[in-house]
Amino acid sequence: MVEVERVRYSDTLEREKIRAMIKARKEKQNEQNFEKEKVVCPECGSRNLVHDYERAELVCGDCGLVIDADFVDEGPEWRAFDHDQRMKRSRVGAPMTYTIHDKGLSTMIDWRNRDSYGKSISSKNRAQLYRLRKWQRRIRVSNATERNLAFALSELDRMASALGLPRTVRETAAVVYRKAVDKNLIRGRSIEGVAAAALYAACRQCSVPRTLDEIEEVSRVSRKEIGRTYRFISRELALKLMPTSPIDYVPRFCSGLNLKGEVQSKSVEILRQASEKELTSGRGPTGVAAAAIYIASILCGERRTQREVADVAGVTEVTIRNRYKELAEELDIEIIL
Repeated sequence: MVEVERVRYSDTLEREKIRAMIKARKEKQNEQNFEKEKVVCPECGSRNLVHDYERAELVCGDCGLVIDADFVDEGPEWRAFDHDQRMKRSRVGAPMTYTIHDKGLSTMIDWRNRDSYGKSISSKNRAQLYRLRKWQRRIRVSNATERNLAFALSELDRMASALGLPRTVRETAAVVYRKAVDKNLIRGRSIEGVAAAALYAACRQCSVPRTLDEIEEVSRVSRKEIGRTYRFISRELALKLMPTSPIDYVPRFCSGLNLKGEVQSKSVEILRQASEKELTSGRGPTGVAAAAIYIASILCGERRTQREVADVAGVTEVTIRNRYKELAEELDIEIIL
């Protein structure tokens, strides 16, 4: 009984010491922050202070007075001249990301049989390393939820890569899928369907629109299921998504048709005029965007056929013909064919 009490007393002392250390560290940091905020230029009273790291001086940005000299540089002692060098010499790992099921915070044993110095590991230790690698993979995914996330997020990454989507869209899609998992919206639905719907919602949120047909081409589910699942998760998660604007499609379509910036600017101008006259409401944004690009290409002397524009936009020639006639008539645009 005495031993137990002694252990408890020592644990309490350790906790008190740790708390005191944390409190002292916070107070010191607050004092340093206060000192930094308190520093002003004694000449003009300005707070616009510039650190000149080459000369180790603190200079007023308004009057040029040197306030402090020979101060200590708290940055790294190494130099890097490009991004690759900076990443190699950095002593920290990759930033936290939602596109990995454990947010990229767990460790990983590399598949190459080399140590930290780049030397090859002896054959005697390779069997042990193989077993460690195998158990590391098993430990990273511990329960059903993590297995679901691991599969779904890899599927999201595959689809986003096939569509050439930026990193922001992938992160947003991963956040939407995680919210769906937390609210138990996956039950009774396929993982691929919910992942595709989350990617479609993320594209609309980030103003990098992709049509359901494009999502269907890279996913393993039908367009109907993606649309149904998207409507369900957007309703349950209260996602506020505005209707897609035809202007969002113009840069991608012009790039696919190898058109200059002048044509792109003209297309955007036509679409803005059409929006003011409410010619875009109730019509498919891809068809209207394709028609505006077709008109702009003729006006700027870089003509593309309706067939070429239709192939890039994913619509029919009839749709482009109908939309461009409406735009030309309502906006008084003369087109010489």
